[in-house]
Amino acid sequence: MKGKIPLYSYSDRELKKFESFVEKNFGAFDSVLHEIISPDIHLDVIVVPPTDVEPCYKLVTMGAGAYKMKTPKGCEKFSRAEYVIYLPRDWDISSSDEKYYWAIRQLKAIARLPINADDWLGFGHTISANEDSSPVAENTKLNSFVLLDACSKDFNILAPLKLSPFKSVNFYQVFPLYQEELEFKLSHSLKELFDKLEVFDLVVDVNRNNCCL
Repeated sequence: MKGKIPLYSYSDRELKKFESFVEKNFGAFDSVLHEIISPDIHLDVIVVPPTDVEPCYKLVTMGAGAYKMKTPKGCEKFSRAEYVIYLPRDWDISSSDEKYYWAIRQLKAIARLPINADDWLGFGHTISANEDSSPVAENTKLNSFVLLDACSKDFNILAPLKLSPFKSVNFYQVFPLYQEELEFKLSHSLKELFDKLEVFDLVVDVNRNNCCL
C-alpha cells in the first residue's frame, strides 16, 4: 500500500549475534520486553538484571539498528544505532506507573525518532522527552536526554557490533538532563556541561542535583 512504512527487522542470524554481544558486554539476561505491534521497526527491550558486581538494571533496545538512518555525508558509519539506559536496582521494571515506565517509553521513543523525523541520532545529540518540555514523570524534573557512547561492563567505550562486513551498529547511552542542563549544553558544549557535574554516574537518579541551577 502506498505510503506504508516497511517493517525493518534483524534476521535470525543477526539476532543471535546481537544477543551474544549484549550478554558479553552488558551481562547475562533472561528477560526481553517483546513488542506486540511493530509499525516500522520491530523494537524489543533487553533487560539485564542487577548483580552484586553491577547493581543496576541495564535496558538495551534491540531492533532500532535494523533501520538505516539518513546520516550526513561522511557519517555513514553512524547510520545504525541502539540505545541503552541504566536504572537503579530498586526500579520497578514491571510497573505501568509512569514514574517507572517512562524509562521504557522514552527509550523506545528515542529509538523511533530517526524514522519519525527522517533524521539521525548520534553522540552528543539531545532530545526533549516531551514537546512542551515537561518532565518525564511527576516525581522528577528531568525532561530531556543527551546521547553518550555506551560503555561495556568493564567501563570501556563499546565498539560497534559488526553484523556483516557492511553493517555495523553503534550503541549510545541515554543520559537524562534537566532543562537548565539542556540549555547549557546547547549554548556551550557537552564537555563543559559534564565538567559542571558534581558526580557523574550512568545510573539514572531522578533526584540528582541540577548542575546548572
